[in-house]
Amino acid sequence: MPDHAPFRFAVLGRDAATAARLGRLETPHGTIYTPVFMPVGTRGAIKGLTPQQVYDAGARMVLANTYHLALRPGAEAVAALGGLHRFMGWPGPILTDSGGYQVFSLAAINDIDDDGVTFRSHLDGARMRLDPAAAVRIQEQLGADVIMAFDQCPALPAERPVLELAVRRTIRWAAACRAAHTRPDQALFGIVQGGLDLDLRRRCLDALVTMDFPGYALGGLSVGETPDEMARLLRAFAHLLPDDRPRYLMGVGRPLDILRAVAAGVDLFDCVLPTRNGRNSFAFIEGGVLRLRNHRHRLDEAPLDASCGCYTCRHFSRAYLRHLFLADEMLGPILVSLHNIAYYQRWMARIRAAIEAGTLCAFLEETERAAAAEKDEDTTC
Repeated sequence: MPDHAPFRFAVLGRDAATAARLGRLETPHGTIYTPVFMPVGTRGAIKGLTPQQVYDAGARMVLANTYHLALRPGAEAVAALGGLHRFMGWPGPILTDSGGYQVFSLAAINDIDDDGVTFRSHLDGARMRLDPAAAVRIQEQLGADVIMAFDQCPALPAERPVLELAVRRTIRWAAACRAAHTRPDQALFGIVQGGLDLDLRRRCLDALVTMDFPGYALGGLSVGETPDEMARLLRAFAHLLPDDRPRYLMGVGRPLDILRAVAAGVDLFDCVLPTRNGRNSFAFIEGGVLRLRNHRHRLDEAPLDASCGCYTCRHFSRAYLRHLFLADEMLGPILVSLHNIAYYQRWMARIRAAIEAGTLCAFLEETERAAAAEKDEDTTC
C-alpha cells in the first residue's frame, strides 16, 4: 500500500485456478496473515469471552462498532482511558465499523438525508447525529488500527433508484471522510455499495479508487439477498478491487460463503455468527452444525468435534454442554462461543493452506457438494 505507512499490505501468493490470494497486512498493533476472520466485539467485548481466550482460540484481529461505543460509554471516555486497545484489553489490531451498518439494521429509528443520518438512540430515544466527519472523529477517538468510511447500506432486494441514491451518498460521504481523516496511524478504508447491480458497483468503485484509500470493503451484502446471488456478484466483481490493497467483505460469516468469497479474491471477513450461534446452543463442527439441545446428546460423551483442539473440546462432552443450556447456565454459551471462534480460525487456516498448496478449487468443490448433501438430507445433528 504505497504512501500509507505505517500500514503495509503484500500479496504473498495466489491460487492459479481462482482469484484467491495469500496476504500480509502490517498494522501498528501487529501483522495479520490473510485471508482472515475477525470476531465481532460490537461494544468493545467479544460476548462472554476474555481477550486472552479469543487470542488463544487463534484470533489476531477483532472488530468493534462506532455507533454503539459512541452511545456507551462514549468515544471521549474511551480516548481518556487510553484508547480502545487499552480499554478492552486487546493488544492486536482492531477494526471499527463506521456505523453505516446501523443505517440498515436500525432503519426504523433513523432518518437519512444527503449529509448524514439522525438516529433515535435505541437506549433512551435521544437524538444522535452521525455524518462522515462525526464517524471519522469518533473512530479517531476510539483509536482502532483500521477505520471505515461512513456509507449507506440499503436492504435487498432494492429498486435501482434506491441503490443509485445509496451509491451517490456513499461516494459523497467517502470523500468527506477522506477530508476529515487526520490520524496517520489509522488506515481509512472505503466501502463499495451498489447491491447486486454490477454497473453500480463499478461506478462506486471507480469513484473510490480516485480517492486512494489504503483498503476497500464490499458493503451491502448479506442484507436480504440469497447466498447464490451474493456468490455471483462476488465472482464478477471482487477481483476488480485494487490488487495491491486489502479487500474486506463486511458482515458475511457462513463458512461456505467465506470460502466462496476467498475464491473470488476477498481477504478479510467479520461476522457475529460464531458467538451468536454459540449463545444459542449451535456449534460449528466438521460436516455441519450441532444442535446441542437435541435429546440425542443427553448421554453423549464425545466432544463437540474430535478434530478440534480448543479448550471446550479438550475438556467437555456434548452431554455436559447440553446440560448447561438446559439448566440455563451461562457457562454453556461461553464454551460453545469459544469453540465456534476456534472453528472459524481453523477454517481460515485450512483455506490459507489450500491456497498455498494450489488445491483451493478442489476444496471449494468438496465443500459445495457437502453443503448440497446437507441441504437435501438435513444432516444437522
